[in-house]
Amino acid sequence: MTDTDHNPDDTDWFGPDAATFGDRVAAAREAAGMTQTVLARRLGIRVTTLRAWENDTAEPRANRLSMLAGLLNVSMMWLINGEGEGLDGPEGAGTMTGDAADLLSDMRGLRVELAQSAKKVAHLEKRLRALLMERPDV
Repeated sequence: MTDTDHNPDDTDWFGPDAATFGDRVAAAREAAGMTQTVLARRLGIRVTTLRAWENDTAEPRANRLSMLAGLLNVSMMWLINGEGEGLDGPEGAGTMTGDAADLLSDMRGLRVELAQSAKKVAHLEKRLRALLMERPDV
């Protein structure tokens, strides 16, 4: 088997190639039976902050990461990179083909790129508004 071949039984659903930090947070929260509102309240943060973590548009500071791991009963390293004490993949996860794993990884990467692009567009829009405010005649 070459490096590009995949053994379906070896699929790591929450590893760095298949899942993002946000994916692992959302999966662990759901496995713990908590809503975003409940987890945010327990962490002492806004729900929008938790949503940003789960959407990979923001990351928690170390103290919140430690609290998050404790509340979700997973290790901080598992949240960060998918290694260590965490969740197993969903039932039937071993049936995912290599092509499906590659597609899933590409989709998650694209989602992160889109989120970063959206932040850049928002920054550019803010700069443009500031320039227009300096020149009210435009």
